[in-house]
Amino acid sequence: MSGPLDGSLPDRSFFERDSVRVAPELLGCTVTANGVTVRLTEVEAYREDDPASHSFRGPTNRTAVMFGPAGFLYVYFTYGMHYCANLVCGPDGSGAAVLMRAGEVVDGLEAARERRGGRVPDRDLARGPARLAQAMGWDRTDDGRDMVGAVRRTGEPGAVLAGPRTGITKAADTAWRFWIPGDRFVSPYKRHPKAPQAQAED
Repeated sequence: MSGPLDGSLPDRSFFERDSVRVAPELLGCTVTANGVTVRLTEVEAYREDDPASHSFRGPTNRTAVMFGPAGFLYVYFTYGMHYCANLVCGPDGSGAAVLMRAGEVVDGLEAARERRGGRVPDRDLARGPARLAQAMGWDRTDDGRDMVGAVRRTGEPGAVLAGPRTGITKAADTAWRFWIPGDRFVSPYKRHPKAPQAQAED
């Protein structure tokens, strides 16, 4: 698996590739915004031809950022209470992104605790996509923020596992969820109760 060298800042070309390639290479990277830095431990990839993707039905006012250029932040509101954040990938018009699902706050702990609540354990400050976005201080006003320069490689990509995505009802078994095995900052897998049962292999 190729990726930026230790400590380097990926340029826009890093994000201008297939989201399924970019996603595992983001693991172990740090993302910095609003006084907080998170080390990514879990991500999910989405493409325009993916029925689980917000971009599946084409551009809308809500999803315009997903269609490029790459390296920008796509933030959406979900369940009437949470924000989730994605890094846009692929060439202009491709409607692809990587959801930042979980991470470890490695800098700006006090700011993250203030946003998440003083009684939240450090492990849970950014363990889950809504928690991560809240810890980073992101909301819809950050939709379209340029993240090139805010993402840094902290070392060569290590071991990576891939499996079904969580919390979705369509294409739930597509193995585009990537995480660092054994990392305690990875969120628990939860299959959406309305997702069809996985088909057993012959």
